[in-house]
Parts: sequence; C-alpha cells; structure tokens
Amino acid sequence: YIVAVEPASSPVLAGGEAAPHRIQGIGANFIPKLYDASVVDEVMGVPDDEAIRAGRELASTEGLLAGISSGAAVYAARQLSLRPEFKNKKIVALLPDTGERYLSTELFAFDAYPLD
Repeated sequence: YIVAVEPASSPVLAGGEAAPHRIQGIGANFIPKLYDASVVDEVMGVPDDEAIRAGRELASTEGLLAGISSGAAVYAARQLSLRPEFKNKKIVALLPDTGERYLSTELFAFDAYPLD
C-alpha cells in the first residue's frame, strides 16, 4: 500500500488547487513528471502544524534531525497505523530530508512558534 503525502492546504496530487502552506520540500504548485499516480493507492493531506509537530518529535524524542516533509511522512504513517486494516502491520515512512536547513525556522523555534 503506497501513500503519497502532500500538504492538506495544497492538495494538488488529489486534484485540488495549489495554495500556500508551510511544509517545505513537498507540495509544489505542479505534479512532477516523475510522479506515477498508477502506483499510489492513496493521497493523504497533512496539516502544516501536524507535520511540524511530528518533525519536532523526531528530533526531541528520537534524536533524528529531520525536516518538515519528514514530519509529514511520519504523521501520515501514524494515521495509517490507527486504521483497523493496518493493525499489527509494518509501516515504512521514508524521511526525505534533513533538519539542518530548518534550524532557524519554526520547525525548531519551539518558543517562537508554539503548536500546543
């Protein structure tokens, strides 16, 4: 089962309109030529705050310095894990970026950009 992840506020892969979002690295205003929709079983939209929250959790609880799009992938994997059909199944999330380029952004500015 393959899930494509995109910003919920810019659902281009799902056939919607491009719009501003805060998940850097995914959700371009176009569908890349490399994208093959025939191998994707589901397109999941991820809210910006949830992607950022999951990215922060990767750093603070797992010690993984990953970016916002990695947070989006982890959020999507968690959502899948809550579905009955995925109970006791292995779920793999690809973390497509590093957090280094986000050190001065809201991803790691916990006090300036609280999520809770």
